[in-house]
Amino acid sequence: MHLHPGETEAVGWRVVPLLDAVRQLRDASPAVTGRPRVIAIDGRGGAGKTTLAERLRRVAPCSAVVHTDDIAWNHACFDWGAVLVENILRPLHRGEAVDFRPDAWVAHDRPGSITVPAGADFVWVEGTGIIREELAPWLDASVWMQGDLDEQGRLLAVRDGDSAGQREHVAAWLLEELPFLVREQPWARATLIVGGPPRLDHDPDTELVIAPPTRP
Repeated sequence: MHLHPGETEAVGWRVVPLLDAVRQLRDASPAVTGRPRVIAIDGRGGAGKTTLAERLRRVAPCSAVVHTDDIAWNHACFDWGAVLVENILRPLHRGEAVDFRPDAWVAHDRPGSITVPAGADFVWVEGTGIIREELAPWLDASVWMQGDLDEQGRLLAVRDGDSAGQREHVAAWLLEELPFLVREQPWARATLIVGGPPRLDHDPDTELVIAPPTRP
């Protein structure tokens, strides 16, 4: 499998019910009370982070999803950690609702805002770069989506197009993504590894392909 430099290939893959995965992530932070559990979902573009977040939201009651792409919209690729903490994670840790309209949204007349209702049990925060040392105190558990980089790149091209402009955009992104992930090693910090895309047959509506975390 073609992986990021320094990433260890996970072993012991198995199929589990989605609810079992939710329980495992919940049990990683048993002392949380009075606020939602904040669960990070990280992986390369094309790994299936958004799809996984929506699947978990559907099976876990009182769940909400936050996309880091919304925080980073018209922003530097990975320089959004402080914005996420101050406007999303800190209010969630106080047990408050979130209704945040980033400055870039205002400047570019993007309508709406990033919202999380009060009383959520889980908030799934998905996006490349969410599992990092800077954010560790704010995350209760995390998922790294491991998959073949070539396959993920193919799926990304199918999703976003393969024009010359898009290829140039992806190349520029990778210049930042690769050294960032090598430095942060999110696969070594994660609570759970999920196949992205999975290599075992399973029912995508009710099951998940997981492996224990890989430690350096």
